[in-house]
Amino acid sequence: MISGFAIGHHQVRAPGWQTGTTVIVAEDGATAGVDVRGGGPGTRETDALDPTTLTQQAHALVLTGGSAYGLAAADGVMQALAERNIGFPVGTEPHEVVPIVPAAVIFDLGRGGEFGNRPTAEFGRLALANATTDDPAQGTVGAGTGAVCGGVAGGFGYTEITIDGDQPITVAAAAVVNAAGSAVDPGTGRLWADRTRRLPAPTPEQCTALSEARTNAASINTTIGVILTDATLTKAQANKVAQVAHDGLARAITPVHSMTDGDTIFCMASGTDAPLPHTPAGVTTFNTILEKAAEAFTEACLNAMTHAESHGRWQSYTALTT
Repeated sequence: MISGFAIGHHQVRAPGWQTGTTVIVAEDGATAGVDVRGGGPGTRETDALDPTTLTQQAHALVLTGGSAYGLAAADGVMQALAERNIGFPVGTEPHEVVPIVPAAVIFDLGRGGEFGNRPTAEFGRLALANATTDDPAQGTVGAGTGAVCGGVAGGFGYTEITIDGDQPITVAAAAVVNAAGSAVDPGTGRLWADRTRRLPAPTPEQCTALSEARTNAASINTTIGVILTDATLTKAQANKVAQVAHDGLARAITPVHSMTDGDTIFCMASGTDAPLPHTPAGVTTFNTILEKAAEAFTEACLNAMTHAESHGRWQSYTALTT
């Protein structure tokens, strides 16, 4: 896991339930930015990440199911962090803090059978308690538990890329793939995100099955995620990274950013590396971070689709192609 962060999941897969929450925690704080592109977003605390606002760091990020109802999961994370005295100081005593916990949601209401079964504050608290610095579980876990993408089961994906140099920088992406668009090229049956064609080509019969699955697509969705890095960034730079990461989303799913998607990507920079110099070399390094952020988000989308399990009436890509 990238330095400065831990990730935890909590989910419920049971009769009537198919939803969950993922928490990315930065107990020492992380400079954060966000870029919202979808026409139907469900978010919390995104305005606080604007470069012109007071707070400079976020302490956790919540990605969750439950549509707008699921924003309640952030309450549990906020309360649990406050109990640890983690947050933006607003007084002289250690407990006088306000944790900054931005959040974004996917639409998965009713995917388990019961419309009213959705994440609560307890989901956030439990996901935070499960946070670990190990690489996170992928697929039908956390916020990806009830995910669907173009009629195929979606999920949670994660990847890391290292930028070599005198001072190596790591860029990671976590994506919850739950799109109204499709992750599958209808002409070949391949995943759009499989840009190097690592996966076997689907057979004609499998292509037919994938095409038929598309008719089972949900009409209200959202893909959300975050770019993590150990680089030291300003809030403006973090916002730029989040913006360019949408290029990676557009390489993995088509179409994106529709009126029924709430596509939202965050960036969190732990700042464990030295600041980028204000020189041409520093600009070149930052451009490389932008490039790798987009690449990592595409890869995270690929991992989400290949690790997902079938659920309800939605089959996974792996089940349809093996």
